[in-house]
Amino acid sequence: MSIDLFNKRLQALVKEHKAIIERKNEIAGLGNGIFYRYKYPVLTNEHIPLFWRYDLDYHSNPYLMERLGVNCAFNAGAIEFNGKTCLAVRVEGVDRKSFFAIAESENGIDGFKFWDYPVVLPETENPDINVYDMRLVKHEDGWIYGLFCSERKDPDAPKGDTSSAVAAGGIARTKDLIHWERLPDLVTKSSQQRNVVLHPEFVNGKYAFYTRPQDGFIDTGSGGGICWGLCDSIERAVIDEEILVDEKVYHTIKEVKNGQGSAPIKTEKGWLHIAHGVRNTAAGLRYVVYAFLSDLKNPDKVIARPGGFLIAPEGEERVGDVSNVIFCNGVVAKDNGELFIYYASSDTRMHVATTTIDKMLDYVLNTPEDPLRSYACVQQRCKLIEKNLELIKSGKVKID
Repeated sequence: MSIDLFNKRLQALVKEHKAIIERKNEIAGLGNGIFYRYKYPVLTNEHIPLFWRYDLDYHSNPYLMERLGVNCAFNAGAIEFNGKTCLAVRVEGVDRKSFFAIAESENGIDGFKFWDYPVVLPETENPDINVYDMRLVKHEDGWIYGLFCSERKDPDAPKGDTSSAVAAGGIARTKDLIHWERLPDLVTKSSQQRNVVLHPEFVNGKYAFYTRPQDGFIDTGSGGGICWGLCDSIERAVIDEEILVDEKVYHTIKEVKNGQGSAPIKTEKGWLHIAHGVRNTAAGLRYVVYAFLSDLKNPDKVIARPGGFLIAPEGEERVGDVSNVIFCNGVVAKDNGELFIYYASSDTRMHVATTTIDKMLDYVLNTPEDPLRSYACVQQRCKLIEKNLELIKSGKVKID
């Protein structure tokens, strides 16, 4: 390829990339009254800077080929930092290795741009093979913590088994989202840990964690759901006892497993939790996002459990590397009461759902709990129908 064709191709790539970055987002439809979805994802692999993917030197890359491709941008932690919304994005290269990168936006809905360099996360003495799904937590001790899954090959795997892995709760901290201090992985009595989240405040003078104990890398086994544990020091975090907070339940949205999403949001009514639940289907596992509320003074005590899911995959969200999946590990609560829920669809791209603290409190406190039986669910719905028909017959409500 001549230098002229090289430059024409480069300018075309720049134009295409700029259009993606500068594309304005808009609310999609009326919504369900709880939150609004948006027309476009807030981040995709197309948002990744060109100079991360292409060698822009004509002499070493005359065909302007993508040298280090990116497959997906998803499962992002979220934080408000220096007046902007920052996402700690899980970026997965075409080589399947994930790493973290910070993307920022002025309004949290569109215009997300990646910082020049991805996060350079220090390794422990036992290097990670893969790292992913970081939760960002502003703790009252003054640090910003990144809690993530650290994956390594299972040392006890049989010869020839190149897929068995061990998951651990990785911990790092920072003051500027650029320079990171790596701390030892969380230690518990469980065989494996995923979806570890740090509570943003001290509890009885101790650091508090939400954990999800597992017997295996994929299967939770005897792990009963979202657990709670305390430790004296985060610099060598050890939890001696994990207490079950929100259990997995037969024939529900969380029958297979569930895990804490972001750090909970403190409200006047309690701690607002966004979590994910997993159920079995004939087509495989289905991931959805749900919410619950725990007590202000005792965050390990659940006080409200609205039935069913909050967000489930719709339309194109159902298609991707791992289909039929919605996963959230990042939420931003604004001082004005707005709430931005960042969720990934099908392990491929990032979206935002917007709502308010007041709406979410109404939702978690006034939505009926799952009665766990079909007959009871019908009775629950009939009660709502009866109330509404009375309103319609009385003329207090018109729907035609």
